[in-house]
Amino acid sequence: MNAIYVLWLRQMKRFLRSRSRIVGSLGQPILYLVALGFGFGPVFQRAGQGNYLQFIAPGVVGMTVLFSGIFSGIELIWDRQFGFLKEVLVAPVPRFAIMVGRTLGGATVSMIQGALVVAICLVMGFRPASLATVPYALVFMALIAVAFTAMGTAIASVLSDFQGFQFVMGFVVMPMFFLSGSIYPLTFAPKALRVVAIFDPLSYGIDGMRTALTGVSQYGGAVDLAVLSGVTAALLALGSWLFSRIQL
Repeated sequence: MNAIYVLWLRQMKRFLRSRSRIVGSLGQPILYLVALGFGFGPVFQRAGQGNYLQFIAPGVVGMTVLFSGIFSGIELIWDRQFGFLKEVLVAPVPRFAIMVGRTLGGATVSMIQGALVVAICLVMGFRPASLATVPYALVFMALIAVAFTAMGTAIASVLSDFQGFQFVMGFVVMPMFFLSGSIYPLTFAPKALRVVAIFDPLSYGIDGMRTALTGVSQYGGAVDLAVLSGVTAALLALGSWLFSRIQL
């Protein structure tokens, strides 16, 4: 437990020291909220779908948590290249504990960034349908954070340089985001996209948060929770296994 706490604390200190990272993490969500939330709002409303800001806000929060979690893997590559990871791995600590500590630290950072975006959404006019369901939305935010931080760790465990993350962003993360229903309703999407979205774990996280915050659901809250919980457990197991096989 001490190792997990130490690694979690290191992740938090690294994040808090990087003011540019905190500010930079808000740039893209604000752009999406302003350019899409207000830009497409009148079109969305004329189509009879209501307030587009209410629809897109959970998707932008999920996007923030997704990107933050995935990019926490870059820190693992950084630690490998500059020797810190070697110092950690030679310590008499199970690699599983190291992986869990890093994952919880990265997930906490993702949750903080997600909470900042929620605050921005509230300032811009987003309103939850019920305050009683906000904790339910936080559960989904936490599952997204843990799942994709574990995925970032798994990916970084098999990469040896930063260039590989360009491939990950182009062929894994961005398609996962755009096919999740974050910025458009899956109900009216072509059938092929709806089928692909079923296999996108982020779809269930976004839908769960949207269900909790706005009452609008594609799959149902129970299905979202069950699928995302299973995916999170699977990614934690995969990340732990790949991390245990790192060769320095």
